[in-house]
Amino acid sequence: MISIIVAVAENGAIGYKGDLVYHLPADMKRFKALTTGNTVLMGRKTFESLPKGALPNRRNIVLTRQPDASFPGTEVFGSIAQALEHCAPDEKVYVIGGAEIYRQAMELASELELTLVHDIPENADTFFPDFIHDRSWQLVAREDHEPDEKNPHAYSFLTYRKPDVII
Repeated sequence: MISIIVAVAENGAIGYKGDLVYHLPADMKRFKALTTGNTVLMGRKTFESLPKGALPNRRNIVLTRQPDASFPGTEVFGSIAQALEHCAPDEKVYVIGGAEIYRQAMELASELELTLVHDIPENADTFFPDFIHDRSWQLVAREDHEPDEKNPHAYSFLTYRKPDVII
């Protein structure tokens, strides 16, 4: 199963100058809980933005157009299709960015794990693809949270699924 996981602002912003626009500890905790023990698939720039390299306790797959590229603790492929050919049918694969990889994965994914940050950032240069108007996605779970001492913005954890996909 392919799941897209992302934190997104109300205007669709996800990044600015190669970094996330929001760093909410609750979002990071949820990200870790969902992805640990599974496979994470990301583009090269996303991998290079990780502060400690490959994410521990996960199979890390990096997509790049550089044919001889290698990154410690990862498997490298040239396309999503090529990467998925090397995944088991029952393997849960989380697509973790960036924007171009999200765009490519939208048709393949059966689940979206979205943290909606109830704010619009002052600066953003990277945006998540608009999927709200795609009626194949249905909201199946929602958790709303108010700001607190660790998380300066209100946010919601949203799970969307394509109804014709059995999980």
